[in-house]
Amino acid sequence: MKKIQMVDLKGQYEHIKERVDSSILDVIENTAFINGPEVRSFQEELEAYLSVKHVIPCGNGTDALQIAMMGLGLQPGDEVITADFTFAATVEVIALLKLTPVLVDVEPDTFNIDPVAIKKAITSKTKAIVPVHLFGQPANMDAIMQIAEEHNLFIIEDNAQGIGSTYTFADGSSAKTGAIGHVGSTSFFPSKNLGCYGDGGAIFTNDDDLAHTIRGVVNHGMYKRYHHDVVGVNSRLDSIQAAVLRAKLPNLDNYNNARRTAAKKYTEAFAGIKNIITPSIKGKGCDKDINTSCNACDCHVFHQYTLRVLNTDRDALVKHLNDTGIPCGIYYPIPLHSQKAYQDSRYNEADFPVTNQLVKEVISLPMHTELDDEQIAFITTTIIDFVTK
Repeated sequence: MKKIQMVDLKGQYEHIKERVDSSILDVIENTAFINGPEVRSFQEELEAYLSVKHVIPCGNGTDALQIAMMGLGLQPGDEVITADFTFAATVEVIALLKLTPVLVDVEPDTFNIDPVAIKKAITSKTKAIVPVHLFGQPANMDAIMQIAEEHNLFIIEDNAQGIGSTYTFADGSSAKTGAIGHVGSTSFFPSKNLGCYGDGGAIFTNDDDLAHTIRGVVNHGMYKRYHHDVVGVNSRLDSIQAAVLRAKLPNLDNYNNARRTAAKKYTEAFAGIKNIITPSIKGKGCDKDINTSCNACDCHVFHQYTLRVLNTDRDALVKHLNDTGIPCGIYYPIPLHSQKAYQDSRYNEADFPVTNQLVKEVISLPMHTELDDEQIAFITTTIIDFVTK
């Protein structure tokens, strides 16, 4: 059996090596390292893939979130609602801009932000909601967009883990995540479903005026050289990373389908194990039972395959897996409201029952495009033996 890896970037690279290598050499030979033709071509190709009017590449996913908020003109003291159960970058940029983060609980099955909790958190100072499409599953955008419309709020999608996923609305229409709200952001960190070989990110919007503002923000506030019209930052996707992303983008749907296939095999193996709750998938064509999975739709792209283990020493399981040569991850071990940097007297532990439970139970298994049946069988058997002993 091949060595099991949390993410097998080397194996993925082998399939696109010729295209990647030649594209990188072209960039080096042309010496157009910043905002070169590879960046412009990738931007256009991603716009077509997402069916969005504007893609603005930038330096990384955290910058993408910050720049999206800067482009919207949010002011210090404005409240921005987001999920308590997610990576810190989502709340980090809110705090950096001197906005007021408002953390709310998530749904127990999807791990995504709870629309009911959003409603309860809205005040006269609320200006935006940041839904995170966590682990690759779209948040409940029907409900979230309705809330935003009722309260005249901006929607900033954090699509760092959801690139390529599709949300189907109640009326049957659909859109790629990241292209639903007023503005979306993503990360091209190497381990992402669409990852480069360094740092990279992008902002998406269908708003022409907002896109114009953001294009200035990413480049020191300049639209004309040495003319600074808005307060900006220096955040650009370099041409070598764009070349890598161009090589990968045509394969993104296949990558995501491979993840769905692996997820289905995981879920089938864990069926009937009472101490294990497998990921719930909610989308058109999906069985919504919490213990089933499918790959017949394109809603969940499984950036992570995350279990909940019940009546089990989760941390002991992690150690056992690592000792057996199976990597795994805890995403996330500490709620954001409990992090030293983001503690606030406004928060009440009673408001976060789901998050406080999830951090004790979740464990993410190896998930990538190169997983094979032998590896999946070894991983699942090892876990089942541990939780049922």
